[in-house]
Amino acid sequence: MSKTEIQFLEGPQSRWKELKFTVSVVYEFIKGLRALHFVGPCVTVFGSARFAEGHPDYETARDLSGKIAQLGFTIMTGGGPGIMEAANRGAREAGGRSVGCNIELPHEQKPNPYMDKWVSIKYFFVRKTLLSKYSYAFVVFPGGFGTLDEYFEAITLIQTKKISEFPVVIMDKEFYQHIIAHIDLMKTEGTISAADMKLFFFTDSVDDALNYIQTNAIKKFNLRPEKPFKPFKWLLERG
Repeated sequence: MSKTEIQFLEGPQSRWKELKFTVSVVYEFIKGLRALHFVGPCVTVFGSARFAEGHPDYETARDLSGKIAQLGFTIMTGGGPGIMEAANRGAREAGGRSVGCNIELPHEQKPNPYMDKWVSIKYFFVRKTLLSKYSYAFVVFPGGFGTLDEYFEAITLIQTKKISEFPVVIMDKEFYQHIIAHIDLMKTEGTISAADMKLFFFTDSVDDALNYIQTNAIKKFNLRPEKPFKPFKWLLERG
């Protein structure tokens, strides 16, 4: 987190500091909206930044993302290394569109080289909003706290009907076996309903993941993945 963000989260500040932070947040949203307005319908891929080329999940993310891109979707990621790089790379290698929403960190996370367009955002909550806003499906690979945060936020938004019931695919059942068990426990204890179990799909198969996205995104919502808007030159916009 930036120093400004840490101060904001430490409790009430002066009205002037609160106003400056609010203006900064609005600016970050405007920057993100301008950068990503023309990317077209996206599938967002979440996962660890720590897996390098050659890791099984890196290669699976690369393969699956390329096939999703061939459906006409833009692949969107957090813009960094690891699974994010693999997904952007797979999309580019397949001739598809590849974009990212990078996060600015104290130890800078550099954008990976496989994106056609990206934007760097100061605040995690702004970044997560942008990743959700343009997505018609989510694919979750193994990762750490950030990946789980992104996964459960997407599920919560769908469960509470803040966004449409877009498909959520979780790859690598062995890695997520304890998460699966805990979700089953939540259902047993009644903290989630049986119907909530239909909000996500665990699999190890690239083909099954692809079919799930086709059925629950393209067919269910009658999507025609294409760029929906044209840029206005007088606003200095670029597609």
